[in-house]
Amino acid sequence: MSKVVIQGHASGTGDFTIAAPNSNTDRTLTLPDVAGTVLTSGSNADFPAGSVLQVVQTVKTDTFSTTALTSSPADVTNMSVAITPTNTSSKILVLVNGVGGYQAYQVNFRLMRNSTPISIGDAIGSRPRTSVTSGSYVGNASYEQYHYSPFSICYLDSPSTTSSTTYKLQMGTYNASYTVYLNRNHGYQNTANYDATTASSITVMEIAG
Repeated sequence: MSKVVIQGHASGTGDFTIAAPNSNTDRTLTLPDVAGTVLTSGSNADFPAGSVLQVVQTVKTDTFSTTALTSSPADVTNMSVAITPTNTSSKILVLVNGVGGYQAYQVNFRLMRNSTPISIGDAIGSRPRTSVTSGSYVGNASYEQYHYSPFSICYLDSPSTTSSTTYKLQMGTYNASYTVYLNRNHGYQNTANYDATTASSITVMEIAG
């Protein structure tokens, strides 16, 4: 028969109390057959590295459009989320999902931490640095205006702070004469079965470091 052994700590002086809950029901607590620490509650500092400490999300269900250039992209309205890390060693997993539309060529998206671009490509010549490009030139504006282009960003950030930190999405176009969109296409006809309005989201998770 297995036994449960409660062993004191040689250098500890505090009392460890096992308290029964206020219950009239008999219950059985089965310990896992593994070595280590069993933690069911506590402060965030108690959880091991890799644990998810908090999750914050924003969902945008309306549409957005801009003619801002990729070199100076526009903040997307209501596509930002703030999180306050518990520890400076924490990492923040940022997940962005959405659907872009464009009048011609493509729409470019950039992920920001406060005022700092993150998860962007290297500086190579005069090329823009973006997190993701959605769409491609098909050479026929009558087709492009009805095109939807899904995109996603997945980035593990190390903000090294316990201050409130905002993650947001920016977007831009290659030419100010061409409008780009979020959650819709350019044609956007008012019909029952196509040219839909979609939703986009930013989800951030604090991961214990």
